Amino acid sequence: MLRGIAAGVVLGLACGAGGARAADLPIFDAHLHYSHDAWNVVPPKDAIAILRKAGLKRVLISSSGDDGQQRLYAEAPDLVIPELRPYRSRGDTGTWFRDDSVIPYLEERLKKYRYAAIGEFHLYGADADLPVPRRMVQLARQNKLFLHAHSDADAIERLFKQWPQARILWAHAGFERPAKVCEMLRRHGNLWCDLAFRSDQARGGKVDPDWRAAFMEFPGRFMVGTDSFTPERWHYIGEHASWSRQWLADLPQEVAERIAWKNGETLFGGMLKR
Repeated sequence: MLRGIAAGVVLGLACGAGGARAADLPIFDAHLHYSHDAWNVVPPKDAIAILRKAGLKRVLISSSGDDGQQRLYAEAPDLVIPELRPYRSRGDTGTWFRDDSVIPYLEERLKKYRYAAIGEFHLYGADADLPVPRRMVQLARQNKLFLHAHSDADAIERLFKQWPQARILWAHAGFERPAKVCEMLRRHGNLWCDLAFRSDQARGGKVDPDWRAAFMEFPGRFMVGTDSFTPERWHYIGEHASWSRQWLADLPQEVAERIAWKNGETLFGGMLKR
């Protein structure tokens, strides 16, 4: 059953978004980082110039540590939507969930700045039930923030068990196949997916049939993302935006626009105005 799509859009499936329209399609990049090792390689003004040249409408961005994204937000508050990562350095990826000092760090930053989400954080399986992640979920709940989880399906289920009303952005769609992603989306109405660092959704500008079915069933639940997890990937942002526009053009226009930017703008665009 197709959800939330007008009949005319369904009938226009074969027509695509149209080459001319796709070339100008705004992009909401839902998965970027500006971590400590990028600050000197790509200074803040240069980073913002890269984002604007790529035609990005908005970006959801975190950094290790948090000072990086605060610099970007100060440069371009119209473009940058900050999320708070529980990492002070990129080396915290595999240890943060057992590090009691993470919670005071998050609390201090939450008092000082405004955010749309906590994440992106790496968390798998039963580690989601450890005390530090549990307290992080409580902080997200208290501050009405999204959780941006680089997790397996098991951890996602555990996060929802802790907070059934949580709003979770599932990084990389869990690196799961479309069938599993759809299963999770059917189960959890407050789960969304970014497609960062994935290329299996399309090849040669044509959307994979299984992914097409997922996008048509859940047009409001996907977003694109680059994932600038190393400084070098900042120079790939423009190329990734162009590639995204290419495959999005193979979808009906309304669906393409939702995935390209409308979903991100709807979910995160007004959060800092609270």
